[in-house]
Amino acid sequence: MKKTVLVLIALMLFIAPLAAQGPKEEQGPIVLKYWTHEDPNRTRIEDRYIQEFQAANPNITIERTTQASTKMMELVQTAFAANSGPDIFNISIEDEYQYIVNGRVAPVNPQAAGYKDLKDLLDTYTDGILDPVTLDGNVYGLPLELTNWCIFINKKVFRSAGLDPEKDYPKTWEEMADLSEKLVIRDGDILIRRGFDFRYPYYLVAFLPMVEQLGGQLISDDGKTAIVNEQAWLKFLTFMQQWGPSGRNLGSPTYKNARNLFNKDNNDIAMATTGLYQIGRIRAENPAFYNSKEWMVVPFPVFKDAVQDVAASFYGHYLMVNAQSSKATQDAAWKFIGYMLSHAEEYLTEVSLIQPKKALFASDAYKNIPYSDVFTKDFDRGHIVYYGAASAEFQTLIRSAVESVILSGETPEKALATLKRDAQELLDEQL
Repeated sequence: MKKTVLVLIALMLFIAPLAAQGPKEEQGPIVLKYWTHEDPNRTRIEDRYIQEFQAANPNITIERTTQASTKMMELVQTAFAANSGPDIFNISIEDEYQYIVNGRVAPVNPQAAGYKDLKDLLDTYTDGILDPVTLDGNVYGLPLELTNWCIFINKKVFRSAGLDPEKDYPKTWEEMADLSEKLVIRDGDILIRRGFDFRYPYYLVAFLPMVEQLGGQLISDDGKTAIVNEQAWLKFLTFMQQWGPSGRNLGSPTYKNARNLFNKDNNDIAMATTGLYQIGRIRAENPAFYNSKEWMVVPFPVFKDAVQDVAASFYGHYLMVNAQSSKATQDAAWKFIGYMLSHAEEYLTEVSLIQPKKALFASDAYKNIPYSDVFTKDFDRGHIVYYGAASAEFQTLIRSAVESVILSGETPEKALATLKRDAQELLDEQL
């Protein structure tokens, strides 16, 4: 098994016994350490929430720390393994779930968070959205955001290649590759402009659904077999091989994330996979591009011979509280979380983040967001991202398979054999 997987499993095994130590005693004023991923627009409003909350609760101080989302995942894992995790944190559910099953996070205190009781809390959110953070009747997190991804298109780049974005946008992955071939600009083998490129770190969110479109599964319905329908996986890996430098040379994990380039409107990317939050970032980072209306959003493509119409998976960043923090600190943390999340409409209008509350989805504020209907329809085509005690390790294995065919010259057949062997071994360890 890959060394990275072994390290992650070792960290998970280390995590479990630490929870048995229980919460620390709290003395004096409370300091809440809040770790979250970077988002300048969200920082602006959350800094204000912190000031307001501290003014109303002078015995509580909040220290907010941000990092890039992938870096935050690593920092949280390392901190908990060293028994020094933050009081409050959020990462994507496929990476967070292990903290629930290993007893590292505290259940929600509904009253501290501003709810009458647990039923009142559950009734506030859309059906099923708290299922990923529910275990043995307890809820262990509240969603800061619910996210799915669609395809953002720069209309000007399309027209520069003689394409009509309203008619020619890709409906299938085969069309995505063919359009990218028309859109790319190369300097030798170097891509100066890409038509589209993938969100390579997020293999469970955007790559696994591509396999599912072809009839494949990560885990069988009975939970005993990994990498189901090898032909589906082989077709997917072959597509990715052809996407990379040794195939049609349309993109690669070695290039800068397409989503991070899109807002700049610098003629270096035509299409990117990202969420509704991107709209708020375009508006903040490049108002001229935002107001030009030279961008649009279209649904997540499917393969031409797909057997299932599956969109990108949606995922939640759930705010969680360290089980080792004192009871007073835990209650203060849920009180602060409840205060932040009481501003769902402002998170939407100012940052384009969706807090999946029934009232928000029914509001004019949500319906008036550009292209919210596209995201809503793709929510209906998608499902929650795969999560489990070993979801982070499964993501690492898929990443190794994809990057081996793109970057290392591995054949899809050999990459699939390695993936199936290692995934089955990992699954067997969980049974």
